[in-house]
Amino acid sequence: MRLILYSKPGCHLCEGLQEKLEQLHTIPFDLEIRDIMTNPEWFEKYQYEIPVLYLEDRMLPRPSPRSTVQQLESMLQKYMSSNA
Repeated sequence: MRLILYSKPGCHLCEGLQEKLEQLHTIPFDLEIRDIMTNPEWFEKYQYEIPVLYLEDRMLPRPSPRSTVQQLESMLQKYMSSNA
């Protein structure tokens, strides 16, 4: 599975979500970080929405910044199983 995180430098919410995603070791996935500052289309679309997380081509609901790694893992498992 591939996760895509739309982010930008200096975004604390983005960095927090990325750190939690990097702590997940029970779910196999590739994480691609897309800096919205490098692409005008991404910037226009996501400038007020980041962090934005996609599973393959499906946008996922934004997890709460207060979500634990375990809560994030449960959410991803739910969406990964429904995507299979």
